[in-house]
Amino acid sequence: MNLIVGSLIVTFSVFGGFVLHGGQLLAIWQPYEVLIIGGAAFGAFMIANPNKVIGKVFKSIPALMGGAKYSKEHYMQLLALMFELFGKIRKEGLMSIEADIEDPNASPLFSKYPKVVSDHHAVDFICDYMRLVVGGSMNAFELENLMDVELATHHEESEEPSHAVNRVADALPGFGIVAAVLGIVNTMGSLDGPIEVIGAKVAAALVGTFLGILLAYGFVGPMSTALERRAQEEAKFMACIKVCILANIQGYNPPVAVEFGRKAMASDMRPSFQELETHLRNAKEG
Repeated sequence: MNLIVGSLIVTFSVFGGFVLHGGQLLAIWQPYEVLIIGGAAFGAFMIANPNKVIGKVFKSIPALMGGAKYSKEHYMQLLALMFELFGKIRKEGLMSIEADIEDPNASPLFSKYPKVVSDHHAVDFICDYMRLVVGGSMNAFELENLMDVELATHHEESEEPSHAVNRVADALPGFGIVAAVLGIVNTMGSLDGPIEVIGAKVAAALVGTFLGILLAYGFVGPMSTALERRAQEEAKFMACIKVCILANIQGYNPPVAVEFGRKAMASDMRPSFQELETHLRNAKEG
């Protein structure tokens, strides 16, 4: 939603101010300039990035319209899942969760928390490391190091769309100058023509520079920042899982292990101690 609202504000502010200043919107409509700038930027984007990253960008940008990827409810369901998982281990032993982590989609325990199950990265992370815990071949220090390596790799990959879009934003002003130079070249061929024709061609050339800068700083650059923020939100969610699992391995009981996860949450998502306690109690009774 912020993507749509912000884009409308930028558009109305720039073009509305231009009209109020006495400008004519038709003077800005220069499809050839748009073709030069947009085509060159897209071509450079294709050259710079592998198909995997290109696909990620086209999947990630529409997701920005939906707002933040994680809500407080995502975290509450995650902590409740961790609490139940650790509680089952404490009561029935490590082997009791083997069926749950081998097929989480068929697990009654996981199915109670649809927001977590819908995030396959989070589910894979939980199941992979709980398998290692069940295997009993790694201590907490070794497991944490392995988690850090995986999370760093995952975070780098999740930021690839942001970096790709940011490079396009950096290039757009340059492509605007290319369009402007071509417009001036075109103008130079008409110097013996009427003054109004020359003026229109110069205006078209200047529109190239204008569009390159506007697209870079008004739209594409902010979209890159929004994609980066989504990657950071996912990293924070995964870090919460990591903290809970490590606390459980180190021998803390389920409520304390989940409290570690609560402390790892961002302040705007973090429930109070009493709120989480009530939520966990209700989840257990349910």
